[in-house]
Amino acid sequence: MGKLVAGANAALTAENPGLTRILVGLGWQSIPSRGPQSELVPLAIMCDAGGRAISNDHLVFFNQIASPEGSVAFAGTEDQEQIDVDLSLVPDSVAKITFIVYVDPDLRGPGTFSSIRSQYIRVATAHNQELVRFDIPQSPQDNITAMMFGELYRHREDWKFRALGQGYTTGLRGVAADFRFDI
Repeated sequence: MGKLVAGANAALTAENPGLTRILVGLGWQSIPSRGPQSELVPLAIMCDAGGRAISNDHLVFFNQIASPEGSVAFAGTEDQEQIDVDLSLVPDSVAKITFIVYVDPDLRGPGTFSSIRSQYIRVATAHNQELVRFDIPQSPQDNITAMMFGELYRHREDWKFRALGQGYTTGLRGVAADFRFDI
């Protein structure tokens, strides 16, 4: 499948029969600076067909490292951040899983993606064979405080991946408002 551009989709399960366990790797580089460093936090949001979080329990991040049924969980260390997904355990009510990275507003003061480079999201098999990768294009990010890297979504009986790379200037609050969850 290879590398994707923003907005592109890739079939995962249709092209890989029997694929149920995948890893989603997230990574980036921080340019050192004399001032405060932005601390990035990955977040997986399990959404219904309307694009809203199923519940606050269906947010997977450092304070809640697995979804209630265990289908989405933070795991290994192949990438800076790795989230394991067992597609066979994802509840039927989940239409998509969106992967977001935000700047922690509580750590070292307000920060942005301005010192962040080489962001990517990749999907691989449980054995770390890369299926698809999206290198997020570098653009001015001085006011970006959260970014949707990509999403897994259901298409009929199959799962697909969509490359996003869409930034927020409103940080975690903006993400919470769009996906309708509490922070």
